[in-house]
Amino acid sequence: MADDADVIVVGGGLAGLVAATEIADAGKRVIVVEQEGEQSLGGQAFWSLGGLFLVGTPEQRRLGIKDSYDLALQDWMGSAGFDRDEDLWPKRWAEAYVGFAAGEKRGWLRAMGHRIFPVVGWAERGGYDAMSHGNSVPRFHVSWGTGPGVVEPFERRAREAQASGYLTFHFRHRVDALTITNGTVDGITGSILEPDDVERGKSSSRKAIGDFALRAQAVIVASGGIGGNHDLVRQNWPKRLGEAPGNMISGVPEHVDGRMIGITEAAGARLINRDRMWHYVEGIRNWDPIWPGHGIRILPGPSSMWFDATGTRLPSPLFPGSDTLGQLQYIMRTGHDYSWFVLTQSIIKKEFALSGSEQNPDLTGKSWLMTAKRATNKGAPGPVEAFKTHGIDFVVRDNLADLVAGMNALAGSDLLQLEPLKAQIEARDREISNPYVKDTQVMNIHNARKYIGDRLIRTARPHRILDPAHGPLIAVKLNILTRKTLGGFETDLDARVFGRDGKIMPGLYAAGEAAGFGGGGMHGYRSLEGTFLGGCLFSGRNAGRAAAKAVG
Repeated sequence: MADDADVIVVGGGLAGLVAATEIADAGKRVIVVEQEGEQSLGGQAFWSLGGLFLVGTPEQRRLGIKDSYDLALQDWMGSAGFDRDEDLWPKRWAEAYVGFAAGEKRGWLRAMGHRIFPVVGWAERGGYDAMSHGNSVPRFHVSWGTGPGVVEPFERRAREAQASGYLTFHFRHRVDALTITNGTVDGITGSILEPDDVERGKSSSRKAIGDFALRAQAVIVASGGIGGNHDLVRQNWPKRLGEAPGNMISGVPEHVDGRMIGITEAAGARLINRDRMWHYVEGIRNWDPIWPGHGIRILPGPSSMWFDATGTRLPSPLFPGSDTLGQLQYIMRTGHDYSWFVLTQSIIKKEFALSGSEQNPDLTGKSWLMTAKRATNKGAPGPVEAFKTHGIDFVVRDNLADLVAGMNALAGSDLLQLEPLKAQIEARDREISNPYVKDTQVMNIHNARKYIGDRLIRTARPHRILDPAHGPLIAVKLNILTRKTLGGFETDLDARVFGRDGKIMPGLYAAGEAAGFGGGGMHGYRSLEGTFLGGCLFSGRNAGRAAAKAVG
């Protein structure tokens, strides 16, 4: 039986597009199979802020940041905490990826027209010692055009390959099984779903109107993770993080359900580190949702005070922007699945950004004028003000007593007491006037403002929370927001998948989140941020190039 293509790529997200374009560029025929419609091409990457982990860039140097491969690798390994026998390939992928981020990654993207916003962000700052979790320096490079700006070069290349006959898209094709002949993965079978022009991100029809079967010399699984499937998230939830949240909101569309991961595992692929995940603790319910349970992450600056559900301030160094996993672990051990920010209008104006391309129309639309207004407007950015006005998780009051009453009403409890909360805020406020203090969060604020990028657009001038001149007071109820799978299919550096017997499964490759972004978990336990899109780029490129070479 003749092959339908040289390689089949399952998934039309960023990793799948990168793999497919590399295959087509090598002169091989490739089919991209995607269960959603053509309007969803680019997958989760489209919805992202477009942040990329890059090392030693011109953008960093212009801001006075001294970075290097050695420093970045030190940070990565301190964050990953590799401690399992199955971390052999994830660790090798981590070393290779940091080399990619410190080497050709920026130039490779730039040659395709990709550009970077000039101010480098400082995400996951840690706060422990030099060999522990966190970015020692700012490395979060926001793509000009956000997520769509990352997807665009690869979609353009894919369309060119489609026009030349090397690439074919099969949209609304849902894979139900991998086919294996004489021990080699050589195709897929599945169902053709009825056409559905539903808006990108919304739930599409699952009505099957036919069957299909496709054959090729190799199959690349680039189908994403499990973040839209809360049952699967809870099933894999690690005990080290406490009980799984009873309430979660979704940072990814419903179709990111892990279905293809289960199909690939059933075919014999080895899935490792399935208990490693990356979920955010600063989630807010979207007042204008696109998908079910749609949540947005607040990207906070360092100044908001953070309290658990009982009104106890989170301990050092669990401040905004420091240690996502540490914060998640602390919050879940309180017995509650939410926490609170308490802040001022001055803080929200300068320090609140929202994740997502749709929440950043200035950056997504590549408008320098709109971006400049973000820094000069009297209010917070428009999307942030919209959440403050319409969002169910926001409480805005002129005094602390009314704020606490509103917080309790929103939570449906009386866990918060005015006097203990007031005492903690006043204690912090007494420290704010001096540049040298013992309050670690206040020290972090002063430290952040020494970096010009933070001082310009991300860190408010230090002030007392209870100073009416900086009001009104604002409280934000923070939910657990599902996002990324850090484990995945074990792969070598050519993205070839290992079977349960520890041997390579001929013909099978994996990329992106399905591969734990490489090797089955190159992040280890923690991410340094900006590494998910980059992981899709790197693993997709490796998979595409290796598969193209293998099919001859």
